[in-house]
Amino acid sequence: MGTVKKVADWLTTWFTLIVIAWAAFNYFVPATSVWAKSYTGYLLGIVLFGMGLTLSLEDFARIFKQPLMVIVGTVAHYVIMPLVAVLLCWIFRLEGPLAVGVILVGCCPSGTSSNVMSFLSRGDVALDVSIGLLSTLLAPFMIPLLMQLLASKYIAIPWQSLLINALTVVLLPIALGVLCHMIFKEKIAKITVALPIVSQVAILLIIGVVVSANQAKLFSADTLLAIPVVMLHNLSGYGLGYGFSRLMYKVYPKGFGYAQQKAITFEVGMQDSGLGATLALTSFAAAPITAIPSTFFSVWHNISGSVLSAWWRKHDDKLGLAQEAGASTEAGTSSASAAAAVTA
Repeated sequence: MGTVKKVADWLTTWFTLIVIAWAAFNYFVPATSVWAKSYTGYLLGIVLFGMGLTLSLEDFARIFKQPLMVIVGTVAHYVIMPLVAVLLCWIFRLEGPLAVGVILVGCCPSGTSSNVMSFLSRGDVALDVSIGLLSTLLAPFMIPLLMQLLASKYIAIPWQSLLINALTVVLLPIALGVLCHMIFKEKIAKITVALPIVSQVAILLIIGVVVSANQAKLFSADTLLAIPVVMLHNLSGYGLGYGFSRLMYKVYPKGFGYAQQKAITFEVGMQDSGLGATLALTSFAAAPITAIPSTFFSVWHNISGSVLSAWWRKHDDKLGLAQEAGASTEAGTSSASAAAAVTA
């Protein structure tokens, strides 16, 4: 088990660089991952099953213990990121499947790697986990609804396919994981050590499929425009998420303190891009270019999140700011560690 944990820790530490190297390899040797195109739904299902294995009833109970902050944070996520995506598509004049891909990643729930970034920045990890969990559970319903409202002017949105695929890929694996956790309890701890390896390999395969399927178009003049769009999308999410949480602090200072502001910042700005890529490949199979923004987002938000969390920690140390998350951070630390298994 010690060796497995060392490998898992190594993968987690260097995952962003590994993703870049793996994407480059698939670009030059596209046959490497193209075989897995039909299995992307199963691959993400494995990742989310692993997420379910790390969840306990206490994680769900926290949603009801602090419902105002969790609901407000989730609403902020599903309002800010989709609308920013639409605005950026208009500013950069994106059209067709590429615009749909940008909006799709904007409509996804928050990425689980935000839990890790919140932990590293000394944010309220328990709040972060709760918002991420609620946004993920709502995803099968919110994604088809938002896509139909915001992206249907570009191409016809197969909302029924999105709904079915999201239910199958998201809710079913998570529910099975939670059920296994309830049945086997402490025995699950022996398995969770290997989850980072399994999850990250699955995410790498999904990214490899996207790169392989779009090898000829990945760095064309049109798709290259997705890179600055994705970067601005993510950074705007951080800025607006933080600004929104600061505004809520003026309304309810007891619930939206400094640590909570960090959590909401990461929860708004970081997306489950693995889900975005999978839904793009399954529901928009005829236009695989739809998955490109999610792939770019997967790489970029891990870089930006790491930089922001490191800056926030140094900033607090320099000014001598006390950690305000207290018990909430401690309560979420185990979940944050488990979330390192999924960095999409």
